Amino acid sequence: MVALRSTLFLLLVSLWTIPFGVLVSLAIALPIRARYAIIAFWRIGFMLLSRYVLGIRYRVIGRENIPASPSVVLAKHQSAWETVALQEVFPPLVFVLKKELLRIPFFGWGLAALKMISIDRAAAKDALKQIFDQGRDRLAAGYWVVIFPEGTRVAPGETCRYKPGGAHLAVRAGVQVVPVAHNAGEVWGRNAFRIRPGLITVSVGPPIDPTEKSASKINTLAAAWIDGEMRRLSPHRYPAQTAAADAVAA
Repeated sequence: MVALRSTLFLLLVSLWTIPFGVLVSLAIALPIRARYAIIAFWRIGFMLLSRYVLGIRYRVIGRENIPASPSVVLAKHQSAWETVALQEVFPPLVFVLKKELLRIPFFGWGLAALKMISIDRAAAKDALKQIFDQGRDRLAAGYWVVIFPEGTRVAPGETCRYKPGGAHLAVRAGVQVVPVAHNAGEVWGRNAFRIRPGLITVSVGPPIDPTEKSASKINTLAAAWIDGEMRRLSPHRYPAQTAAADAVAA
């Protein structure tokens, strides 16, 4: 049953995505907010399909921690689900993503039209400059900048070293960092044909003020909070003694 529902969901989402990818690409001459309005309609469809086809519900705790002005969001990355769901929590937003995603037909076209921050991960110095320059521009324009500091999807119970780009951007732009943890990987793993029904919890942590803090310190604080919250959300996945500091890039 899980495989059948997952297959049906992927089929319906693909059919739903194609016209929107074309539409938002054709709307390139329209103001960026108009393009985001188009994608917002697509997002609603995606979340409804997740709810009624897959049986996935979600809740957000810690909404009171969301700053009034756009900030840098450092979020856990476990699945494709949060790349859509976070758009409901922090609208409007841009993601920092690898440029290869822009080449995906229809889906990538939509990303390109929305001025996401695309980087070449093979060129580390250029990638950081792109994050700084484009990130400050997007923040100034009123967009949240969402970064997955581990750089890739990480299975529940696992942790990768946190890359410092998001923390550096926050320091340079003078904006707060909002850490976000969630347990989407418990129901939506790497195998897209085995998506299980369940309740996903998205937890928004207290914002980190960059004033008089180094990027390294901000990264340490964000990693510690996310790691601790992940242990609370999925206690069966995380050994009790793993130090959050191990996740932070030097």
